[in-house]
Amino acid sequence: MRDFVIDVRGLRKVYRIGEEKVVALDRIDLQVERGTICCLLGTSGSGKSTLLNMLAGLEKPTAGTIVIDGNPIDRMSEKALAKYRQGNVGFVFQSYNLIPSMTALENVALPLTFEGVPRKQRIKAAKEILKSVGLGGHMNHKPSQLSGGQQQRVGIARAFVASPKIVYADEPTGNLDSKTTSEIMELIVGETRKNHGTLVLVTHDHDLAKYADKVCHVLDGNILGSEQNDPPRAAVSRAAELQQAGPQPVEAH
Repeated sequence: MRDFVIDVRGLRKVYRIGEEKVVALDRIDLQVERGTICCLLGTSGSGKSTLLNMLAGLEKPTAGTIVIDGNPIDRMSEKALAKYRQGNVGFVFQSYNLIPSMTALENVALPLTFEGVPRKQRIKAAKEILKSVGLGGHMNHKPSQLSGGQQQRVGIARAFVASPKIVYADEPTGNLDSKTTSEIMELIVGETRKNHGTLVLVTHDHDLAKYADKVCHVLDGNILGSEQNDPPRAAVSRAAELQQAGPQPVEAH
């Protein structure tokens, strides 16, 4: 029996703008097996980010069901959803979404604070994962003191620090150059594999889609079809390599 960590049936989302109805998602079915890297590939306005928001429980569907790891999140209260996300979900954003007044270490430890992890334990975990993404020498830097690539590494560390079952990444390399994009994708995929987790990646970039096991083509609120990358582009975690290399130099802004 196949183990679907994501099971979506007949998902529909309709927005009302005045008297007009805009169909963002039109009766989508999607199943993702546990441990899979799944890419939602589509152009701007295709509905892929709306679908990601639905999977993360950030928006309620107009119709259909969303079952994530056995949890019917479309029927959960906001309080139950918040608790579920704290213990099971990580996010990597295009714009990093770091708290400017906090250091890299404090940003990464924040999800563990919400989970009630003791301070000593959460600081230790945050330090370990920052080292694993190559920022061992920048733990006390604030976001304004880091380059875009370094800020996204902090974002990755924050997403994975609590060992979530699922990580959602929305255009995670959209603000980065091609060299840094490759490094960031290596880290995201490597951390996912190391954690034996599931990754849902939203992108318009066909090159990024090559990192996925499964690619779903999204257009006009529909999934037109899916395909397997066999094998996906090799993306082994660079954690050990970066850790051995020691602190990374601050990149030019």
